[in-house]
Amino acid sequence: MSQFRALAGILRRSGRAGGNQWLQGGAGSSARRNWADLRRGCSSGAAPDVSAVANSSNYVEEMYYAWLEDHHNVHESWDAFFRNIQASSPSGEACERRPSALLQGRVLSHSPDMAQKVVEDHLAVHTLIRAYQIRGHHVAKLDPLGILEADLDSFVPSDLITTIDNLGSYGLDESDLDRSFQLPSTTFIGGGNTTLPLREIIHRLKTSYCGHIGVEFMFINNVDQCQWIRQKIETPGILQFTNSEKRTLLARLIRSTRFEDFLARKWSSEKRFGLEGCEVLIPALKSIIDISSAAGIESVIMGMPHRGRLNVLANVIRKELDQIFCQFDPKLEAADEGSGDVKYHLGMYHERINRETDKNITLSLMANPSHLEAVDPVVQGKAKAEQFYRGDTRGKKVMSILMHGDAAFAGQGVVYETFHLSELPSYTTHGTIHVVVNNQIGFTTDPRVARSSPYPTDVARVVNAPIFHVNADDPEAVMYVCRVAAEWRSTFNKDVVIDLVCYRRFGHNEMDEPMFTQPLMYKQIRRQEHVLKKYSDKLITEGVVTLQEFEEEVAKYDKICEEAYTSSKDEKILHIRHWLDSPWPDFFTAEGEPKSMACVPTGLDEEVLQHIGQTASSVPLEDFKIHPGVSRILRGRADLVKNRQMDWALGEYMAFGSLLKDGIHVRLSGQDVERGTFSHRHHVLHDQEVDKRTCVPMSHLWPDQAPYTVCNSSLSEYGVLGFELGFAMASPNALILWEAQFGDFHNTAQCIIDQFISPGQAKWVRNNGIVLLLPHGMEGMGPEHSSARPERFLQMSKDDPDHFPEFSGDFEVQQLYDCNWIVVNCSTPANYCHVLRRQILLPFRKPLIIFTPKSLLRHPDARSSFDDLATGTKFKRLIPDQGPASQSPAEVKRVIFCTGKVYYELAKERKLQKLESDIAIIRLEQISPFPFDLVRAEAEKYANAELVWCQEEHKNMGYYDYVRPRFLTVVANKRPICYVGRDPAAAPATGNKSTHLNELKRFMDTAFNLSAFKGKDL
Repeated sequence: MSQFRALAGILRRSGRAGGNQWLQGGAGSSARRNWADLRRGCSSGAAPDVSAVANSSNYVEEMYYAWLEDHHNVHESWDAFFRNIQASSPSGEACERRPSALLQGRVLSHSPDMAQKVVEDHLAVHTLIRAYQIRGHHVAKLDPLGILEADLDSFVPSDLITTIDNLGSYGLDESDLDRSFQLPSTTFIGGGNTTLPLREIIHRLKTSYCGHIGVEFMFINNVDQCQWIRQKIETPGILQFTNSEKRTLLARLIRSTRFEDFLARKWSSEKRFGLEGCEVLIPALKSIIDISSAAGIESVIMGMPHRGRLNVLANVIRKELDQIFCQFDPKLEAADEGSGDVKYHLGMYHERINRETDKNITLSLMANPSHLEAVDPVVQGKAKAEQFYRGDTRGKKVMSILMHGDAAFAGQGVVYETFHLSELPSYTTHGTIHVVVNNQIGFTTDPRVARSSPYPTDVARVVNAPIFHVNADDPEAVMYVCRVAAEWRSTFNKDVVIDLVCYRRFGHNEMDEPMFTQPLMYKQIRRQEHVLKKYSDKLITEGVVTLQEFEEEVAKYDKICEEAYTSSKDEKILHIRHWLDSPWPDFFTAEGEPKSMACVPTGLDEEVLQHIGQTASSVPLEDFKIHPGVSRILRGRADLVKNRQMDWALGEYMAFGSLLKDGIHVRLSGQDVERGTFSHRHHVLHDQEVDKRTCVPMSHLWPDQAPYTVCNSSLSEYGVLGFELGFAMASPNALILWEAQFGDFHNTAQCIIDQFISPGQAKWVRNNGIVLLLPHGMEGMGPEHSSARPERFLQMSKDDPDHFPEFSGDFEVQQLYDCNWIVVNCSTPANYCHVLRRQILLPFRKPLIIFTPKSLLRHPDARSSFDDLATGTKFKRLIPDQGPASQSPAEVKRVIFCTGKVYYELAKERKLQKLESDIAIIRLEQISPFPFDLVRAEAEKYANAELVWCQEEHKNMGYYDYVRPRFLTVVANKRPICYVGRDPAAAPATGNKSTHLNELKRFMDTAFNLSAFKGKDL
C-alpha cells in the first residue's frame, strides 16, 4: 500500500512540474540496469525504486519487458499496474509485444493520470477490505430464525458492497469487477495469491465476514492480535472439518438434544430450564475443553445460569444421569443438614479423562443462585486461587469458562465489574472464555427495550476482547468459532466472547407461555426445524454417516437415559454433598465431617511476638527511602514492641505473621488496603526516590513462610467480594480477607452476602472461611461512613433467640459449628488477633464478619499487652468487667452490656461520675452466635442489678433487636433488659456534628442515671 502512495505522490509532483518530464528524461547510467540486475531487484520482493522511475522511461520499458516474459519477474505492484493497463487497452494493442504503442501511446502519454487512478483504485480496494473487517458482522446471517437482526442497528453499512451501486462510493464501477488488485498485508483472503480480481475479493470478504460468523475485533489496539484473527477468519477453506470431527460433533449434538427430549417426555410439567433452541452449547463447551486440554489445561472452572444447566451437568461435567433424574422425584428426602437448592442451581466437581486428548482434566461447575451473573466473579476468584496454588502464573493449567444469557450480559453491572478484574495483576485469570446463549429475548422482554448497545456483548469491548457472533443453527461454524476462541485464550491469555445467536424454543421455563408477548417470534420457532435434524440430514447427504448409523446413535443414548431412569427410582435420599463444587478431601473426613470438634488455644510464644513486632517496625530492604510520616509510624510501633504492647495494626501483624509462619497463605484484598483507608496499616512501603519500588515487610518474616498477598482492588465491591469468596473456596488452609473502605460500602455487594456467604453452606453444603473487615462506628462522619449495618448480618444469623442451646463437649466450638456465620466486634487488638487465628485453627470453616474500628486504631486505651496473646490464651467471646464492680457483684446496681467502640466512651463516663463500684460494663466481643453460656454466668453473677443494653447505633439498627430476645431467654424472661442508645431513625447517623455530640451526651446521661428506668413498664 505504501508504494502506491509513494508512486501517487511522485506522479502528482511530476504533473505539477511539467507533465511527463519524468518519463521523457535521459537514460542515465543509474537507469540502464542490465537484465540480471533487474531480475535480482524484482525477485527480491522489494518495492520498486520510485526515484528511478522519476529519472528514466527506459526503466519502465525494462520493467514491462520483464513482466511480459514472466509476471513474477517484477514486484507485485508493477504486476498489478501492467495488468490493469493491459485490461484497459483494446485487444489489438494488448497483444503487441513491443512496448512502444502500449507504453508510449497509453502509458507514457497518460501515465501520471492513469497511474494516479490505479493507485487510488488500489487504495479504494484496501479501504473496502477494511470496511468488511470492521463492519461485515452487521450483515452476517446470524439469526437462525431469519426474522431478526442480531444487532439492534438495522441499517446496512453503505461501505459494504450489498449492491453494485455501492461500488460508486469507492470510485469504482461494475467494469472494475474483473480487474486484479494488489492485496494489502492486512488481509489473508488471497490465500497463496497476492492479487485477486475485485469480484473475487468481494466474494471472499462476504464469505469470511458476512456468513454465519460475524466478528468484532478491529477495535483491538494490538496489531499482532488483529492479524491473528484475520488469518483465522479470512484464510480460504479454513473452516473445514474431517469426517471424524463431524461424526463426533453429531454424536454430541445427539446427546444434547435427546437429553432434553427425554426430560420433556418424563417430566413434562416440571421446570427444568431446558436448552432447546441452543442444543449446540454442549458440543461447543466440549470443543473448548478438548482444545484447551490439548494446550495443557488441567482444570476448568465454569459458571452458568440455569438454562441448560442440567444438560451441562450430564453431558459436559458427566454427572451420573440417575443422580440428575432422581432430583425430579418429589418424595426424595435430603440426607444432609441444610435447606438444599433446586436442581438447576446445583454445581458439581468431577475429575475424568478427556477422550479426545487422553489427558486428565478436572471440571467444576459452580453452584449459584437465580441472581444472574452473580457467579461470574466467584468463578474468577476460584480460578485465580487454583492457579495460585499450582504456581500457574500464566494460566496455562487452569482456566475459567463463563456462560451468560443475552439480557443479563448486557444488563447486570457485575459483568462490567468482573471484566475490569481481567487484567489486574492480583485478579487476572489470564483469559476467560465467555459463551453467551443469545436467546434474542430476556424472559418476556425484547432486546430493543432491554439494552442500548447494538449487541448484548458490547460490554466486552472495554477490555479489547474479540467477539465472535455465530448462528447457532450452523454447528460447524459454532465449532470453528470455539476452536478459534480456545486458541486465542491459549495464545494471548486474554478474554474472548462467543455469542451463540439462537432462540428459546419454549418460554422462560417450560410452564411459561411466550405467545403472550412474542407471537410472531414463536410462530416462527414452532415452524423451525431442529438443528439436529438439519445437521444429520447434511451429513447423511455428504455421506459422512448413514441414516442407520445416525438412528443407532440416537437409540444408544436413549437406552442410556432409560436405564438411568430405572436406576434413579431406587434413590430415596438426596445427598447434597454429591453435588459439591469445591471439595476439601484432606481437610474433612471421607463423610465430609470435621476431624475433631475442638479448637486449640490461639496464643503465641513471646519469641514469635517479638520477631513479628520488630519486622513490622522496620524496613527489611537496604537503601530504601521511606516517607518521614511512615518512618514516624514505624518508630511508634518499635516503642510499642519494646514495651510489650500492641495497637490495632500490630495485632493484625501478629495474626497474619504467625499464620504465615505455619504455612497458611494470607490474602488481604479491597480498596486501599495496602496502606489502609485510615493510614494505619502500611503493609506496602514505597521508596520515595525510586518509582514503583516497593517493600512488603510481611513477606520477610521467615525464610520458609507461606506467601502473603495484599492488593488494592478496583473500585468495586460486588465484583471483588465475589472474587475473594471464590478464592476462599479453593483451599481451607488460607486466610482470605476482604476489607470494605467503609463498612456500609458492603451494601453494593449485598447479593454476594445474601445469596452466597450467609446461606452457602445450607444450600450447597459448602464451607467457606472468608473474612469481611467492615469499619464501623458512630464518629460524626455522617450517614454514609458510620454504620456497617450490623443489624442486617444479625438478622440473617440462624441461631434461635428463644432456645438456650445445650451442647455436650466444647460449647464454643459446637455453637460455631451450628451457625451459618460468625459476627464479632472486637474492642482490643489482642482479641482481634485471636479471632483471626481461631478462624484458621477451627476444624471447619465459617464466614467471619468483623466490625473493625476507626478511631480505636489510634486510641491510647485500645491497646493490648503481649500477655493477652501469650501461650495458652484464646479469643474472648465476652470480656467481663475487671474493675471494682466485679469485686462486689452483689452491690452492683446496673450491668451495662455493650460491644465495640462505645465501651471506651462508657468507661470514660463511668470514671468521670465515679460509678466504678455501682455499674459494671461487660463487652460482647462475639455477637453471633450469641454467647448464651457466658451471658448467663454474668447475669447470675450480678443477680441484683438492672440489665441494660447500650449501643451507639439507633434503636432500630445495630444489635438491640438481635440481643434483646436472647437476653430474655438467658434470664428466662424474669428480668427485663433495658435499652440505652439513640432513638429510632431512618438514616444510620446524623450529618451534623453538634447533633451527633448531643445524641451521645443524651444516651450517656441515661446510661449512668441509676433512676432512669425506675417506675417504667419494661
